[in-house]
Amino acid sequence: MILTVTLNSSIDKLYLMESVHPETVMRVKEVHNTAGGKGLNVSRVAAGLGEPVVAMGFTGGFNGRYLESLISGPLIRCAFTHVSGETRSCINCWDLSTGRSTEYLEPGEPVTSEEVDRFMSDFLRELTGADCVVISGSMPKGVPEDFYGRLIRRCREASIPVLVDTSGSRLISAVREKPSLIKPNEDEIAQLTGRPFSGREDAVPSLQQLYRSGIPHVVLSLGAEGALLACSEGVFHGKPPKITPKNTVGCGDSMVAGFAVAFSRRLPFLEGFRMALAVSAAGALSLLTGDFDPADYQRILPEVSVTRIA
Repeated sequence: MILTVTLNSSIDKLYLMESVHPETVMRVKEVHNTAGGKGLNVSRVAAGLGEPVVAMGFTGGFNGRYLESLISGPLIRCAFTHVSGETRSCINCWDLSTGRSTEYLEPGEPVTSEEVDRFMSDFLRELTGADCVVISGSMPKGVPEDFYGRLIRRCREASIPVLVDTSGSRLISAVREKPSLIKPNEDEIAQLTGRPFSGREDAVPSLQQLYRSGIPHVVLSLGAEGALLACSEGVFHGKPPKITPKNTVGCGDSMVAGFAVAFSRRLPFLEGFRMALAVSAAGALSLLTGDFDPADYQRILPEVSVTRIA
């Protein structure tokens, strides 16, 4: 079972629009509502790959109840900590004429120290049945900056692998506790290593530095060019076949889900790397975030290439 943590969950609203014109009245062509937040995207994709998931985080108010009602997959069990604040909403306006999107992300209502303590108790209860933990995204106000570090420490004490996909001070706190996998972007790698990062030529020594610091798996996404992975076997470049994407929002979460499934099933890690790249590419072929067609995944998987580069 994969345990996902989404502390700043949201109702994600995808607005499909014929075209976007600022400072005018615009009619939305279609609306798609999903249970949002990076960890919930991970949850849906991991369940789509056949892995049971327990989804945790904070939910509150009418939006919180609606969010939980949107999680209907048979392999996902909700174990949210209920709080007094209303769950936020986030809006993605997709311009069908250009293929570009604009996102509006609410910050999320603050939580209390008592609510944070209740979440920790809930987390420790669910942790006993987990094969892998995924901690993703931002935190609402009221959660201590080092909270992800505390969760990682608990996972390490229980000998359960933990994957982290976050940014800023949350990432710095997490890295101190040596999670099993991180997926920073180029700016975050430069911040973590103190090395300038001006392109692909800087990637390999930076990834190796983070690996040698005690993080067993370090992943850098390269968009359409795939991803780089530093691990005990070296540094690898994985690349999916060329596709025509429909929506790249959430593809990084799909990649994390593939890695989480690999950890949960104790797969050889390069096999997990191929899985992560394939499901991320399949996700880009769906308009919905945290979604993929299994037929696309099965078609793409054998076409993913993985090459050792260091």
